[in-house]
Amino acid sequence: MKIWKMNGAGNAFAIFDARSVPFSPTEDQVRQLAEEMNADQVIALERDAARDVFMRIWNRDGGEVSACGNASRCVGRLLLDETGKDGITIQTEADMLRAFRAEDGLITVDMGSPLMGWEDIPLAEKMDVRGVDVKIGPMDNPILSRPAVVSMGNPHAVFFVSDVDAYDIPALGPLVEWHPLFPEGTNVGFAQVIDRNTIRLRVWERGAGLTKACGTGACAALVCAARAKLTERKATLILDGGELLVDWRESDDRVYMTGPVELEFETEI
Repeated sequence: MKIWKMNGAGNAFAIFDARSVPFSPTEDQVRQLAEEMNADQVIALERDAARDVFMRIWNRDGGEVSACGNASRCVGRLLLDETGKDGITIQTEADMLRAFRAEDGLITVDMGSPLMGWEDIPLAEKMDVRGVDVKIGPMDNPILSRPAVVSMGNPHAVFFVSDVDAYDIPALGPLVEWHPLFPEGTNVGFAQVIDRNTIRLRVWERGAGLTKACGTGACAALVCAARAKLTERKATLILDGGELLVDWRESDDRVYMTGPVELEFETEI
């Protein structure tokens, strides 16, 4: 079985080629693989009758999830190189995605349309997703409050802050990740709007912790910011591991994410 270690803007993945060899790790095995390979997520490539590949995703804590934007770009790069096609299709538990090459060696993924119904996130109760009733800290003077929420195939809560570096994200992230309002947990974004075309973002990922980048988190932050009229519908997201360009197009309501991909090494077992 071939294994690739890759990262997208610093978001690290251990990718296993399970198209001809079965790969069904337990949660403990996923945690061990992620630890040994220093990966935020473990990915399996499986055969799919209708698409170029099916991408299965496990977070660092061993739990299986439905979507991962930067992993989609890494897998897109692998399949584009392998097939020689101009674009490839990736099926996930959440949606069918399309990946294609951009300028300067970057990879773009069509992440689909954002889901903004409270039941789509999902939330435990009906609520305005532009600012849900979540407060962290003293009730009369919370440290964080009223995040916007959206699903990009996985749930995201986005707090808009004046300075992302002023927050102890490893301490605050878990308090929101499993807040009772989020029955399936949530990714937690801390977004600082620099200007109408630039957002500084750090993300506490559900099941993975603070990562150098989060692709679906970048998409979620842009969608929430644009919906609140804080930015345009296209902006550069500055993450700890690099930059991602996110474009929420009015023409088709789909979110396109473009960024760098790095192959760190490949091996076989």
